Amino acid sequence: MRWTYTPPPAAEVEALSSVAKVSPALAELLLRHDLRDREATERFLQPPLAAIEDPFLVPNLESAAARLRAAIAAREQVVVLGDYDVDGVSSTALLVGILRRFGLQPRFVVPRRAEDGYGLSRSAIDRALEEGTPNLFVALDCGTNSHEEVGFLLGKGTDVIVIDHHRSKEKPLEQGILVNPHLQVDAGELGEEYRNLCTVGLVFKLAHGLLKLLRQDGNVTAHEIRLRDELDLVALGTVADLVPLLGENRVLSRHGLKILEGTARPGLRALMDVAGVRPGREVTPIDISFRLGPRINASGRLADAALSVELMLSTDARFSAETARQLDDFNRERQDIERQITEEAEQMIERGFADAQGIVLYHDNWHPGVVGIVAGRVTRKYNRPCVVLGNDGGLAKGSGRSLNGINLVEVLGDCASDLDSWGGHPMAVGVAVAKDRLDAFRERFAAAVLAHVGQEIAEAELELSAWIEAEQITEELMAELDALHPFGQGNPEPVFGIAGVVLRQRPIVFKEQHFRFGFTDRQGRRLHGVAWKMADRVPPVGEVLDVAAKLTWNRFNGRKLLQLELIDWRHSRSRT
Repeated sequence: MRWTYTPPPAAEVEALSSVAKVSPALAELLLRHDLRDREATERFLQPPLAAIEDPFLVPNLESAAARLRAAIAAREQVVVLGDYDVDGVSSTALLVGILRRFGLQPRFVVPRRAEDGYGLSRSAIDRALEEGTPNLFVALDCGTNSHEEVGFLLGKGTDVIVIDHHRSKEKPLEQGILVNPHLQVDAGELGEEYRNLCTVGLVFKLAHGLLKLLRQDGNVTAHEIRLRDELDLVALGTVADLVPLLGENRVLSRHGLKILEGTARPGLRALMDVAGVRPGREVTPIDISFRLGPRINASGRLADAALSVELMLSTDARFSAETARQLDDFNRERQDIERQITEEAEQMIERGFADAQGIVLYHDNWHPGVVGIVAGRVTRKYNRPCVVLGNDGGLAKGSGRSLNGINLVEVLGDCASDLDSWGGHPMAVGVAVAKDRLDAFRERFAAAVLAHVGQEIAEAELELSAWIEAEQITEELMAELDALHPFGQGNPEPVFGIAGVVLRQRPIVFKEQHFRFGFTDRQGRRLHGVAWKMADRVPPVGEVLDVAAKLTWNRFNGRKLLQLELIDWRHSRSRT
């Protein structure tokens, strides 16, 4: 792994440190976000909820809110169909919960991955209409490309609203009401950061717009609702969907994580309990990404994600506890399947695909519902964009993951003639391909990745945020770093370079995969660290090393210990 570091001008670091009254280390991190004055840094470090823009700046959102207001006034039948990932689940729960507050009883449907495929499919629509044709159909986190399906609904006399943030691979939907900021580049005053909202963020703004209209009408319930209480769901979907945590996403997720800590939803509380997210403890994006999100996703991967929506909406403690345990069981099953597929995928790469610039893997026995996680793992390990596909009858279906700087939507656009269907984000896509086209797709995908990169993909890089001295690793620095939370896409957790580290005792390996280590700084203070899944690269004792690490708190039994999380190490050299 090659370390890279591009220091900002020292004079700028010193100036911002002085004017914003922050340490030079924090000033350097803020400059990387192009924050150069005290006012801008304060807005970033302490983003107020009041920074949320007028929802009606979102194109078509006022029309969508007005249609919901009409549905409430006429007590219409409404169906909500949301995708089966965390963003779709949290979006569905948020909208259904709000409409219930106003006396509606909306039915909700989540596509079943095995039966319905992805998104607004006809089979999912048919299930949604089994209990009758509604006056209004709302599609969440899907539908942007569903021209025929929306036309079908309109032909039955049903109005349609689509709230989605997926990019279109063809002419955008022109029927019904479409709210998708990626397709509306002249989106008022809100700019690029606003277009990074995921669907649950857009649904939050839709709810905000609906409340504004109803409050103008003097609706009592609209005045009673505290919309900030819904931010636990918004944080859940925003963090899990890996959208940049900047702009409004930063505001929504930062405040939402606080609401999540003390959420009043019995379902979320029960899920947090089985996931080991303890009451009264700070909830972080890692808790969502590795504890809550996978359990919500597991129901959609192996069963029916409607179960997760029911959990989010439930007020019944017994149902919540039982359902949370069921999701936990699904997650354990998913982990076992994923572990086996990952091992087989890595063996397959070593046998024949290690030199490909883009990797496509398929096996008849792989479960299409868990291959996305496997794609992410092998992408990181081999530093190559990777598509992993499982067996779905006549099709091979699965997911792809990419590297920074390689837009998978554009890459797959070059492969469209070999694909049955595809769509998603630059970093993550869903793919379906006829099995007899697999070899052709594999070749075209590798060639398309090479064409987009322009050369062979270089070795993995580790970009350092700053070099610091061991003596600078203090509780004061940790307090400053806490103000940068939440970390995620667009605001990555800082990785610090620390030179001149000498281990005097051999690191302790545990669980055969990880190790703990310690060293003293020049003041004789002992610092502790952990390295995850690095037991095959234990650093030597008594030699001068450079280490690259994140700085974290290790919380245990009500105590917290400042801890380095080792990312990489090398024998000491000049800072390059």
